[in-house]
Amino acid sequence: MRRRLLFAALVAACTAALAVVLLGAASAGKGRAAMRPKPRRHAAVSCPLPGRYRPAFELAAHQTALPLPLLVAVAHVESRVEQGARSGAGAQGILQLLPSTAAALGLDPSRARTNVLAGARYLRQLLDRFDSPDLALAAYNAGPEAVSSSGGAPTGETMTYVANVTALWRSLRGCR
Repeated sequence: MRRRLLFAALVAACTAALAVVLLGAASAGKGRAAMRPKPRRHAAVSCPLPGRYRPAFELAAHQTALPLPLLVAVAHVESRVEQGARSGAGAQGILQLLPSTAAALGLDPSRARTNVLAGARYLRQLLDRFDSPDLALAAYNAGPEAVSSSGGAPTGETMTYVANVTALWRSLRGCR
């Protein structure tokens, strides 16, 4: 158990550093300027979302009372915010929903707006069930029954997923 926690902490730290570098480089441009740390501002910044998806994310965050930065982090890790993304398991869209999960929520995963709303509603259900962001994210990735039966992230892959989403979510805190 101690090794798993140490591994998760190490993955989270590395992922956070990578996210800061990548997000900083994307906003700072190319060359040496991208390597210099930017001064921290206290004002909120815009979340890194394509403009065409921003209304869907804002609506989903509002309707589910989930933080917008959390939804953005999940979308970046799941699909790089690409509606055309598909997984080997059949998950689709920006928030990588299985068609059966989206159907249970009464929403269409093939449309960006309803994909984001379905993903947010599903994540809200998992947060309400597990009462822990880490367990809810693990369940979003591996399935709620796998998390329930193992008492946490069932695989190293799921631990890495949780660490990646959490690190990005932390780096995006305050974005709007």
